[in-house]
Amino acid sequence: MGSAVNLALKMGCEYAEARVQRDFGETAIMKNGNLEVVAYVRQKGLGIRVIKNGALGFASTNRLDKREVTRLVQSAVSMASASVSTLRKPVSLAPSSAEESDWTVREKTRISSVSLEQRLEVLQDVEKALTEPKVQVRLPGRMLVLTNWDSEKTYLNSEGSRIHSLVPRVSFYYMLTALEGPGETAQRFNQFGGSGGWELVKAWNLPSLASEEATVLGRVLREAKPPPRDEIDIVLGSEVVGIICHESCGHPSEADRVLGREAAQAGESFMKPEMLGARLGSEVVTIVDDPTLPGSYGYYLYDDEGVRAGRRELIRKGLLNTFLHNRETAAALGVESNGAARAMAYNREPIIRMGNTYMLPGDHSLEELIEDISNGVYIKSFMEWNIDDRRFNERYVGLEAYAIRGGELGEMVRNPIVEMTTTGLFSSVDAASKNLDFNAALCGKGDPEQDAPVWTGGPEIRLRNVKLGGLPS
Repeated sequence: MGSAVNLALKMGCEYAEARVQRDFGETAIMKNGNLEVVAYVRQKGLGIRVIKNGALGFASTNRLDKREVTRLVQSAVSMASASVSTLRKPVSLAPSSAEESDWTVREKTRISSVSLEQRLEVLQDVEKALTEPKVQVRLPGRMLVLTNWDSEKTYLNSEGSRIHSLVPRVSFYYMLTALEGPGETAQRFNQFGGSGGWELVKAWNLPSLASEEATVLGRVLREAKPPPRDEIDIVLGSEVVGIICHESCGHPSEADRVLGREAAQAGESFMKPEMLGARLGSEVVTIVDDPTLPGSYGYYLYDDEGVRAGRRELIRKGLLNTFLHNRETAAALGVESNGAARAMAYNREPIIRMGNTYMLPGDHSLEELIEDISNGVYIKSFMEWNIDDRRFNERYVGLEAYAIRGGELGEMVRNPIVEMTTTGLFSSVDAASKNLDFNAALCGKGDPEQDAPVWTGGPEIRLRNVKLGGLPS
């Protein structure tokens, strides 16, 4: 790696970096009780990125012999040289201190010490829990996915940074389709994930969780009534708050979106550089992105440009506070990088990504949020969501939801819909609970696409005077 960086400098580059990445993983997929896939992923390679005459070049290979590495550096330099004539503005990187670190996420129980048979038993136990008579609902569609992988990276650049990391991750994803009567269906999908070992899977207590989820689906289909259509107050569960923070704050805060680079790939942003300091919501709303949360699915201590990671307050007390930056966008806007560059494989360029995006808790209990509502709805979980490519107009369809009358939870309601603008939603928040919960997800972005592990989360929040929509019962 050092020889590759030195060769790039000898060829006239102003900057060079090299990253060797090894990913080792296993995935087991069970559908309707049948084990359909056990897949093994093994990949290792080298990615080189250079800047020459203000132009960026990137190349990668899975062959690490000296001859191939030399060819790779030449390819990256040639790519940069060929791009010079098309540049609107030379690429520059914000200053960053040289870092040296060797960090690892420790597993209490190494996943490699757990046999494949033991891991498959988890899926079998979940399947059994879903098909027990006490669940009282037909589940013709059941997909269970258990995944674990290690990601090991060694990074160095021409400015003196040298960083090695090893992060083991594990996740469980499920999608359930329930059927009750002719054409009455409901669907539930969710994911748990974290950085660590098999101890995470044991703590999730997946069979019990599956039984509870299936029971709720049955109740939704049998008991839920149409939601009120008037202007009401709404309490959103942490799961709903998490997806809102991710989609309506995290993505539009990515500085490559803000500056237009992502427009043709993942969409644009309603946020603009001149909006920093502008009010987007009430003082209750503070949304942060923090990849350094121990045990989190999006955990990392240094990004893939060698910048130390830390807590970023994207919205602070309702005001737009900062964007997510890599070194290039930070230079363009005259700030320091806040360590948001991530590459999900050796053959992918580091791009701006979230880590763990969530709203900070408040000082209420969930009961206090509810008891102050005379007529409203509590939406605990969601069934689907969609949002426009500027991340401004959004729609969330509730799954487990209850009417609120006189400060108490009432009957279940079916398919309540929150359809608002981002600023309208954040401005409607008047209180948040003390609770803080997270869900895992794989966030897609880039071309070729890179799926980054993240957490989404937050407390329960209360929205005042919101017009609720709903689907036919």
